[in-house]
Formats: sequence, structure tokens, C-alpha cells
Amino acid sequence: MNIKKIGVYGLGRFGQFWAELLAEDFQVIGYNRTSREFPGITLGSKEEVLSCDAVFFCVSISAFASVLEESAGFIGRDTVVFDTCSVKCEPARLMEQLLPAETQIVATHPMFGPDSARNGPQGLPFVFSPVRCSGETREYWKGYFDSIGLEVLEMSPEEHDREAAVTQGITHVIGRVLGDLQLQPSSIATMGYKKILEVVEQTCNDPYQLFLDLQHYNPYTHDMRLRLKESLDRVMHALEEADPET
Repeated sequence: MNIKKIGVYGLGRFGQFWAELLAEDFQVIGYNRTSREFPGITLGSKEEVLSCDAVFFCVSISAFASVLEESAGFIGRDTVVFDTCSVKCEPARLMEQLLPAETQIVATHPMFGPDSARNGPQGLPFVFSPVRCSGETREYWKGYFDSIGLEVLEMSPEEHDREAAVTQGITHVIGRVLGDLQLQPSSIATMGYKKILEVVEQTCNDPYQLFLDLQHYNPYTHDMRLRLKESLDRVMHALEEADPET
């Protein structure tokens, strides 16, 4: 494949990071709805970005449907479309539904961000779901992501969301709960407590909208939260039963 230009639609915190990473190997053009400048990123019109050889949508899950509806008519005939949302079933469904039938679609989830990838992408997990694309497209992009050191995990959107409801969903719920407690560093902190503070920092540094989207758009997180509440109730009940003063 002859990939020359890549478009990045959405230059939030992750979009900026992703554009800069891809720019190490491709000519990257970014688009954002605001008119502000982004150091190190070449900006273009929406039409320019959507007509690139490949375009990565780096927008919130809750905004993805409206962005696709606005973009579908501008996407180039040969453009390969990627999403980077943190859930996969809903974005994959939206891309199949709203984009032209001939458009090639790959759903992805870079399971890292600017903080965890500050030392480079080597070894970081990258979920890759070829929803509707040719074998050549699949092999090219899977090979590229592997070549830059990512741990490419090919799976279906359903497999991703089922696993992510636990591995990611529960982490963000607990991180937000602990953040709400306003925990502070301590001179007598154990290693476990320091790890807890790391979880708070990692999860609460993300936009709150991302937390809400992770919970609302993953079809498996509701069950996870019920199980978490049941487990918490059982532990609290066991503590009350064992209280010598009761």
C-alpha cells in the first residue's frame, strides 16, 4: 500500500499525542473544531483531513455518531477509517451504519495515553479490530503498528468490550471513587497505598466525559458495577459481623 497522508480528526489530549506519534512515519494533517494552533501539528480543513489515505477519529464516544454523520459525505473513496474510542461495539456499529458501503473500516483502541506512553509506545497494548477491510489493508496496518513496538491484539469488538468492562471499566470506577475520597500522600505510606495513589492519578487525569462514556457505552459494564457493589456489600457485612462490639 502507498500511504502518504494521514488525517487525525480531533486534537484533544489524546489526538495531539496520536498525531505526533504518527508524524514520525507519515505526513499528518490534523483537524479540530476550534481554531487554536497546535505546536508541531500541521492543520488542514475538515475536507482535507477526511480525504487523506487514512483518517483516525480521536473524538469522545458520546460525540462519535454526530461527527460521523457530518463527515460521511467528505470521506475519500479510498480512505481507510479508524476510530480510537475506548469501547468498540458501538463505534464499530456506527461506522458500518453511517459510512459508505465501500469505505474500509478498522476499529482500534490504543490502550494507553500520553502519560503511559511518555517513554514511547514499545510494548503497550493496542487492540485491532478489522471490521470491514481487505486483507491487504489488515496486513499493512497490523504490520505498521507492530513495527513501532506496540503489542497488537487482534480481537472482535465484542471480545474487547467484554474484557475491558473488567480490566478498564472497574479500574476507572475504583479510581474515581478513591479520587472522591481525596486521598493524600503520606510519609508512612505502604507500597500498596502508593499504588492506589497511582491508580487515582492515572484515571482521574483523564476527562470525566471519558469515564462516563466508558461506563455508558460498553454493554458489559453495568453487570460489572453490580458485581462490584455486591462484593463491597459482602465485605462490609463481614466486617460488621466480626465487630466485637456488636
